[in-house]
Amino acid sequence: MKPSAPAAVSGCLLSIILFFVLGGCLLPAAFFTGSVTSTTSLAIQTTGKLLCPRGSLPTTHTYPTTTTDEFGNSQPSTAYELHCVDSTGQLVKADPIVYGFLWIGMLTGAALLLVILLTALLSAPAGVLIGRLFANRAPQSAIPPV
Repeated sequence: MKPSAPAAVSGCLLSIILFFVLGGCLLPAAFFTGSVTSTTSLAIQTTGKLLCPRGSLPTTHTYPTTTTDEFGNSQPSTAYELHCVDSTGQLVKADPIVYGFLWIGMLTGAALLLVILLTALLSAPAGVLIGRLFANRAPQSAIPPV
């Protein structure tokens, strides 16, 4: 059976709506999760494999610093850096920022792939369900089929 134009258009609209609904939930959640977990050992080890030179080991380096609050007051804070050290313990590379952006981007990219996969998997069943709901409400023709 060939799908009609209205059915194809409604299926396309349903996919777009489903994409934006799922993306509106999962992408901010992934961004928040990446921001909160960017200083964990998993984040350091994962991004360190991409950022550190060959033969060096990624480690976390923390040090006390200060930050300014919304009223202009200095507050104590802790800074985190990715340090790449060689086998003798010498610092090869220090990265205070890129590893965090990379980690957040990796989690957000994975969430985007999940949104695309869920949209593809859920569009057809949702379309069938909506079609069945509206098929029962369609007005019946007064002329019997021949």
